[in-house]
Amino acid sequence: MMFYTHGLLDRADHLRKSEAKQAELFNAPGAKLVPVWQGKSLVGEDQAGIPHMLTLPANTAPSDKHQKIFLGLVESSPMFAISVSNADESSLAEWSTIAAQHHTDSQKVRFDDLRVVGPALCASDGALMAYARGMIYWHDTCRFCSRCGGELHSTNGGHIKLCSTDDCQHHTFPRTDPAVIMLIKHMATSESPALCLLGRNKNWPPGVFSTLAGFVEVGESLEQAVQREVYEEANITTENVQYVASQPWPFPRSIMLGFEATATSTEITCDPDELEDAQWFTVEQLKTFGTWGDERCEFQLPRTDSIARFLIDRWINEQS
Repeated sequence: MMFYTHGLLDRADHLRKSEAKQAELFNAPGAKLVPVWQGKSLVGEDQAGIPHMLTLPANTAPSDKHQKIFLGLVESSPMFAISVSNADESSLAEWSTIAAQHHTDSQKVRFDDLRVVGPALCASDGALMAYARGMIYWHDTCRFCSRCGGELHSTNGGHIKLCSTDDCQHHTFPRTDPAVIMLIKHMATSESPALCLLGRNKNWPPGVFSTLAGFVEVGESLEQAVQREVYEEANITTENVQYVASQPWPFPRSIMLGFEATATSTEITCDPDELEDAQWFTVEQLKTFGTWGDERCEFQLPRTDSIARFLIDRWINEQS
């Protein structure tokens, strides 16, 4: 199962177009808010310490000044993302207090990084929170028209921004940056077992290795992007590029396009601006790795909510 993709949400695009309908939905008895503060999501913990998503009834919003974005319907309940990124400490505390009042079984109510709590969430909650986070990031960072510099106003339930300049009226839509992420494999021979190529960024915790990745450039296919990035980062040439799966990755606004490819060379030369290290690993070696954050292990794999981990685990299972 791929994290952030298995949602119960009906996006209900047909309900976005009418401002009157949006107001009706927001004031409906079952309407709920998914607050986001500076990229962090509202969560609580159960008695076992397991985090879960918290929503708030729409009529409990401390202020109507916050930007609201219609996400869709979950079992007929209207869901709205709401940005509280500009909230000061007292306002933020008010949001947490309201959440605690409406979720009396929740402990340690807080705004937390979805990348930290994501793996512990149920699939539908994780997908909804990722969607809300991505939309709020777009609203918080896309404030002026790219054509004339005029101020943008939200419309279509928060899914379109319209330039306020009379002679411009340019429409701006939420942006998703395509990025390829790839597991590079070297087939087993009579002299060597099957291998896969993993690298590490210098900013990661010590011992963490992951699949290579990079953004798609203008004018190239996804397959070309895979081959270019692997060659640029590790000096490895590849063939037989095959698409595997995709994953929305709102950190801040990417869609990760997962591939496998076969290496046609093995001598690694890292670009120091891209990778601190890259190595070939066997299945047996990978099975001894911990997970990101497990300092007991010398080597660690990516977080379980990432497509990088999905690609690695998939390859391990194929070889076993």
